[in-house]
Amino acid sequence: MNYIDFMNMQPEFVLVLGLIIVFFADFFAHRNAERKKSLWMLTFFMLLMTLSNCLVHNEPTSAFGGIYVTSDAVNVMKAILTFGTLIVVIMSQSWVETQQRIAGEFYMLMMSTLLGMFMMMSSGSFLMFFLGLEMASVPLACMVAFDRHRRDSAEGAAKYILMATFSSGVMLFGISFIYAATGSLYFDNVANAVGHYAAAFDGMHSPTALLVMGLVFFFAGLGFKLSLVPFHFWTADTYQGAPTPVTGYLSVISKGAAALTLAIILMKALAPMAAYWELMLDVVIVVTITVGNLFAIRQSDLKRFMAFSSISQAGYIMLAVLGNSQMGIAALTYYVLVYVAANLAVFTVINVVEQRSELGRQPAIADLNGFYQTNPKLSFLLTLALFSLAGIPPFAGMFSKFFVFMAAAEQGSFAAYFVVFIALINTVVSLYYYLLIVKAMYITKTDSPLATFRSDEGTRIALGVCTVGVALFGVCSCVFDWIAAAAL
Repeated sequence: MNYIDFMNMQPEFVLVLGLIIVFFADFFAHRNAERKKSLWMLTFFMLLMTLSNCLVHNEPTSAFGGIYVTSDAVNVMKAILTFGTLIVVIMSQSWVETQQRIAGEFYMLMMSTLLGMFMMMSSGSFLMFFLGLEMASVPLACMVAFDRHRRDSAEGAAKYILMATFSSGVMLFGISFIYAATGSLYFDNVANAVGHYAAAFDGMHSPTALLVMGLVFFFAGLGFKLSLVPFHFWTADTYQGAPTPVTGYLSVISKGAAALTLAIILMKALAPMAAYWELMLDVVIVVTITVGNLFAIRQSDLKRFMAFSSISQAGYIMLAVLGNSQMGIAALTYYVLVYVAANLAVFTVINVVEQRSELGRQPAIADLNGFYQTNPKLSFLLTLALFSLAGIPPFAGMFSKFFVFMAAAEQGSFAAYFVVFIALINTVVSLYYYLLIVKAMYITKTDSPLATFRSDEGTRIALGVCTVGVALFGVCSCVFDWIAAAAL
């Protein structure tokens, strides 16, 4: 083993260093409340160092014989996910103070799952991919169950870990088929072997049944991480049961990592089988967007509402993969960046309402009736975030949807145009249910709206950053240009 290769894994090295530092800081803080409160600052600093490293260390590298491979596009996505994690750390400050005794564990779990996502995105083989996936999934289950005083938190974690275990087994089954057919777990070798199969069948792209079954099982396993229909049944219960900062983290950060990883594997390792996985994606995208939108309309609980919204958004993210091009990677990455800003803004508002209001429970949509009368600033910022999620111009969400539609349409087939058309129709449906919340805040009258309350400093900072992103990521062309240049 060449230990010098570890220097090619600088973002992961900084995260591991941060984990060690936070662990010892938490250990020596023991029961000192003041020292415990400083843990979030230490975590914030280490994540800021990781973000800086992702932005500066952006040269393509590989390590350990190609099992670890990174590129400009992967480094950009790492920077985006680290940026989102920083927002989650800031927005969760007030909630973590209520869990003071185990604050260190929360931050270590968050950094551990981010490390797993980094390894997953930088994998050059199915072996490293699977190890990274499990490194991300197991700490996430612990984070979902973190609120030990709530029964539905443990229930949501149980459903998450059971579904994660089942999906991992299905995925390993598919990977074993791919290995049996190609004789390798490395993405480049798999692509070459699949290409030979296609050539053997006179260019008709007819791989063996083993490869087709391997593709189906592999896609089913990763579809769980993305909450794609029909692998989405865990999502609503887990989102509702998890603490709100964890729900925000789960809905954005893990989804972005899984989406880019799936795109890389499909476009790189399984590129000769594009005719098969594009057809599979066509069906899954249409069903995911439609089911997510229709079920979101029926929800009354805000977090379950956002769960089905995130299912629909996962379908839009995967639209970018249909193009099977570098433009698709750029559109996917840009969509995740905008989604981080808009979705975390919504969850920040949900979190502060849950923490500062006198509800004593998770908020429902009806609880926001007349919210503008007592908390106009929060209502306004929540409206901006919802408009961005719906894709209303001039907010960044409109531009992100435009680019994924354009990437999908680049394929030029009738199926791609049909999928884009269905997605456009569903955009109108999503606008309707997002406006239900806006209607509750501004139009629906009530004699007992939520009392006026003052947000904590962390909430104000997180909302400020997210709102700037929602307003500027679309109109500042340099943001997309930076992402597109990395994808080339």
